Amino acid sequence: MGLFNWFTQEVAIDLGTANTLIIHNDKVVVDEPSIVAFDRTTNKIIAIGRQAMQMEGKTHDNIRTVRPLKDGVIADFNAAEYMIRGMIKMINNGKGWFFPSLRMVICIPSGITEVEKRAVRDSAEIAGAKEVYLIHEPMAAAVGIGIDVEEPMGNMIIDIGGGTTEIAVIALSGIVCDQSIRVAGDNFDSDIVQYIRRQHNIMIGDRTAEKIKIEVGAALPELQDPPADFAVQGRDLMTGVPKQITVSYTEIAHCLDKSISKIEEAILKALEITPPELSADIYQTGIYLTGGGALLRGLDKRVQAKTKLPVHVAEDPLRAVVRGTGIALKNIGGYKFLMQ
Repeated sequence: MGLFNWFTQEVAIDLGTANTLIIHNDKVVVDEPSIVAFDRTTNKIIAIGRQAMQMEGKTHDNIRTVRPLKDGVIADFNAAEYMIRGMIKMINNGKGWFFPSLRMVICIPSGITEVEKRAVRDSAEIAGAKEVYLIHEPMAAAVGIGIDVEEPMGNMIIDIGGGTTEIAVIALSGIVCDQSIRVAGDNFDSDIVQYIRRQHNIMIGDRTAEKIKIEVGAALPELQDPPADFAVQGRDLMTGVPKQITVSYTEIAHCLDKSISKIEEAILKALEITPPELSADIYQTGIYLTGGGALLRGLDKRVQAKTKLPVHVAEDPLRAVVRGTGIALKNIGGYKFLMQ
């Protein structure tokens, strides 16, 4: 067994719609966008991650960029397998490391079907994993924030990722009730694209929309320390000529309003189905926000106003899930909520 352990590489993977993160030896070694670029003629991989991201929306006929995950689940099986394999190669900076066997812990959305779960497991196995364990994202996020999930104490986690928003009440190492909705960062991006098109008659790409969201994205039209207005370049739909406009955070807050309301509804729904004893705990502990969506300015204040509960944003919310997955990897024997 000792020899087998010596040959086994352990990795924790947060397979996200927008970003994939890998932890190896307690360090985040890979943090790349979940995107792959193929050559259309030979079907070979040209680039993975950040390199492929720079190509997105700028490719010619011979290159196609693929996002293997959509709404938190694998949409393109082949591309997902190439991506996982390529990112595992990145762990040792592409040095031809001999991986005799890999043990992986991968996190999955809580509202996932058996078929989708199987797709994650199969692509990991094809990419070279001997043992695959799965963990639900809200669970991983809770462990990553530092909550003791094994206690008989209720905690509410909201993980707003790229494809899904996971809302879960956790107690005794399990998810008591959860809501998983497919409204998250990607929806915010498409809201921004449509708004800029409607309001300013300018066509922008998804990457620009994401940049707007990061620079001036907000959940409230009035903020205490507002970000400066942001210059956006795109194609004018009237003349077809490139043009620049400036957008303010108030405009973005208005255009994201509908999507954020959907998330608020799901939070209220999850609170409604929570058992009363756990509701009492949540009143004490409050709500924890993780995932990239937690970085949206004023979102915590907005959720707080809606639920009248204290809302805490996790530190480094983007990495909370992968940190928790990494902790679960070390305690494979101890955590009961890992699924074989």
